[in-house]
Amino acid sequence: MRGIVKEFPGARALDGVDLDVAAGEVHCLLGQNGAGKSTLIKVLAGAHRPDAGEIRWAGETVAFASPQAADAAGIATIHQELDLVPGLSVAENVVLGHEPARLGFTRPRDAERIARDLLVRLGHPEIGPRRELGRLSAAGQQVVSMARALARDARLIVMDEPSAVLDPDEVRNLFRVIRELTAEGTAVVYISHRLEEIREIGDRVTVLKDGATVGRDLPARTTPTAEVIRLMTGRTIEYAFPPRTARIDPAQPTGEVALEVDGLARTGEFSGVGLTVHAGEVVGLAGLVGSGRSEILETVYGARRATAGTVRVRGRALRAGSVPAAVRAGMGLCPEERKSQGLLLGEPVYRNVSLSTLARFARGGFVRRGAELAAARDVTAQLDVRPADPTRATRTLSGGNQQKVVLARWLLRGCTVLLLDEPTRGVDVGARTEIYALIRRLAASGVAVVLVSSEVPEVLGLADRVLVVREGRVVHEAPSTELDESRVLDLVMEGSARV
Repeated sequence: MRGIVKEFPGARALDGVDLDVAAGEVHCLLGQNGAGKSTLIKVLAGAHRPDAGEIRWAGETVAFASPQAADAAGIATIHQELDLVPGLSVAENVVLGHEPARLGFTRPRDAERIARDLLVRLGHPEIGPRRELGRLSAAGQQVVSMARALARDARLIVMDEPSAVLDPDEVRNLFRVIRELTAEGTAVVYISHRLEEIREIGDRVTVLKDGATVGRDLPARTTPTAEVIRLMTGRTIEYAFPPRTARIDPAQPTGEVALEVDGLARTGEFSGVGLTVHAGEVVGLAGLVGSGRSEILETVYGARRATAGTVRVRGRALRAGSVPAAVRAGMGLCPEERKSQGLLLGEPVYRNVSLSTLARFARGGFVRRGAELAAARDVTAQLDVRPADPTRATRTLSGGNQQKVVLARWLLRGCTVLLLDEPTRGVDVGARTEIYALIRRLAASGVAVVLVSSEVPEVLGLADRVLVVREGRVVHEAPSTELDESRVLDLVMEGSARV
């Protein structure tokens, strides 16, 4: 790809980007949210037509008029926001658009065989090809998306944040498959914000910033982290968490109990969960994907109905399975799947920000749009949401800025308890630092925060206390200062550490 330009109304998303990928190579594409990575991939995949520049594929100049044309040429894409059909089976999703057929009739058994073989290759024989896709976890759906790409027998596979919802064993399986593919001559474009993954699996790195190529042909294993971050951000960012608030002693937290969870259970998912969070305290839940972390948060919030136990906010018990009751009590949730669970992508930014506070702007049964817009503009400016236009459609924002919009909603609401599920998933290092600072500010102002993250250093760096969750049970609780990454990983992966 040479000199690729792509303009949208009011913005130039790509400004002369260059990218070249060799057969049998893992080429890593890095950049902050909004740098142009997703737009570049959509141009390559035929979803966008470039306004200028040239694409050469296998030595020939090409212009893909559609994703189907790119697919037919041998380019498969695993998008960060999965393009799967929840109501279809796993097998139907894997072969979608390439259904095995004979004499004009599809062959479901052949589709199931193809799906089963690919899932075994990916290390997930437990995912049945007849299962409805929508009933799988986020990690399960990610695996199916990978199987779908492998079913294409592609010569180039683009993987956009493929490990974001995978646990360490699943990431190892993914890397094994990538090495098998490249050994066969398949090229892989790998996009990730996890620099340690880039070092392990990558060959070369291209860095984008503000829609332009700012780094090319960087050796993935030897380029210093500081140099990569400097290219991505234009400045040096230390991987340091903001200082902890002095108001909380993690060993003996005192003050008002903002959230109290007692004996919470949900059949088949988790049981016996007890949790107390004081005003101004950050409590982290550490555990593997599938350990029950997200299910616990969603049940506390009322999005899932508990089969046992109670949830109290400031001493008052909440009605089980009622999100409105939780919001009225002062609780907010930033869900793991922000696009499908936390945002109305077709609505403007200001409407997403005001969703939980619309009554504040209503008069005589009508919403005062001017007041709503002004409030949203103020709170999004505090979070530096870019572009700084609250009337812009939310779907046009980068992942990091979409996450800021979800946070802005609860900042405007003024929550006393904030539940954060993977708050920095798919977020670049610059936006990540800003989100860390916001969490610290909220805690310092007296908000009780419960944090779930797949990244153990993030939990340890932000939380005052940590609860380790394994197979639906809390197996350990301690101040974060008494834990380190190896101790937590031993507890969540093996359960062999002495508690």
